[in-house]
Amino acid sequence: MTGPDILDDTTDDYERLETELVAQDRDAARVSTADIDERSARRLVDELIEDDVVTPVPDQRVLVHEPSSKPFESITQLAAFHRGWQTASDAGEEDK
Repeated sequence: MTGPDILDDTTDDYERLETELVAQDRDAARVSTADIDERSARRLVDELIEDDVVTPVPDQRVLVHEPSSKPFESITQLAAFHRGWQTASDAGEEDK
């Protein structure tokens, strides 16, 4: 054989491993919102209303997330958004 033995070439294995490790790092850094059920979402939103982070607008049947000015009709969507927003805000503070 004049060239490298194809069985000894591990370049593809290394690239697959690197790709998998990068994907795992990204997954670990993301916030999971799949665990937000209606009850925990309601509890979080109630706390946010008490802390003046969320303002209910009864005549329009929406909840406004004050720091971002985003309106939500769903409590679960608001709770998931706030978790992601807070995680992004916390990550931004760490970068400073």
